[in-house]
Amino acid sequence: MGIHYDYKSTKSAKLMEKQAKREKKLAEKKAKRLAKEGPKDELAKEKTLDASKPITLDFLTNPNKE
Repeated sequence: MGIHYDYKSTKSAKLMEKQAKREKKLAEKKAKRLAKEGPKDELAKEKTLDASKPITLDFLTNPNKE
């Protein structure tokens, strides 16, 4: 009889603890993934094309791209 009474009275606290634990685990995974990937913004800036230059066939087929 005491088990059922205790379960209902502590249900909300247990749910909040579970959610906090889940959020903490997700934050740790995200931090680990970001640390593993490294600087991603620098690579994206290097690959952008200059809009003022026209795209030519030589530019597309040149194996020695800069």
